[in-house]
Amino acid sequence: MEIASSSSSLIKDPKSTQSTAAAATRSRKRRNTCIGISIAILLLLIIIIIILAFTVFKAKRPITTVNSVALADLDVSLNLAGVSVDINVTLIADIAITNPNKVGFSYKNSTAFLNYRGELVGEAPIMAGKIDAGERKEMNITLTIMADRLLKTTTVFTDAVAGSMPLNTYTRISGKVKILGIFNIHVVSSTSCDFNVDISERKIGDQQCNYHTKI
Repeated sequence: MEIASSSSSLIKDPKSTQSTAAAATRSRKRRNTCIGISIAILLLLIIIIIILAFTVFKAKRPITTVNSVALADLDVSLNLAGVSVDINVTLIADIAITNPNKVGFSYKNSTAFLNYRGELVGEAPIMAGKIDAGERKEMNITLTIMADRLLKTTTVFTDAVAGSMPLNTYTRISGKVKILGIFNIHVVSSTSCDFNVDISERKIGDQQCNYHTKI
C-alpha cells in the first residue's frame, strides 16, 4: 500500500500542466506584441524623420553674392620709353552669404581670388564660420594685385594706355548643412564677377556676376 501511494504522488495533474502551458503561451504573445509595437513605433519615427528631412528641413542652397566691388587704392605709372607699366590695385569686395535653411550652415576656410584676363593676380582668405538658419552674413574682403604676377602678362601695358583694366573676382564657399542632427548635406556655393577698372576715372565699371550652387 505504501508503494502504491508513493507512485501515485508522482503523477502530474493534467489541469495544472495545461494551466502552465497556457500561461507560457500568453507570456509569449505579450512579448511578441510588445516587440511588434516597438518595431512599428521605430519604423514610424524613421518615416517621420525622412519626411521632415525632405520637406520642412529639406536642404536649400546657401547663396554667395558679391554686392559690390570698390576701389580702395590705385597707383599707375607708365614708362612709355621702356613700354612698361607699374600698377598697384587694391579692391574691397562686399560679399554676402545667405542661408535659407531651417538649420545652421557651417563653411570651411576658403579663398577669394582676383584674376586678370584668366591669370591669378591676387587672393584673400575667407575664414571658416557658421551662419544661423535664415541669416545673411556680410563680409568685406581686401584683394590686392600681386605686381610680380601681373608683370608676367603681356597685355597690361596696352590696357593701362587704353585706360581700362578687366578684372574678375571668384569665390568658392564649401560647407555643410546638418539636418535634424543626423544627415550631413554638403554644399558648394561659388560666385564669379567680371568688371573693369577705369584708370582715368579711378573707379569700378559695371560688374556682371554669375552664381552657382550645388548640393
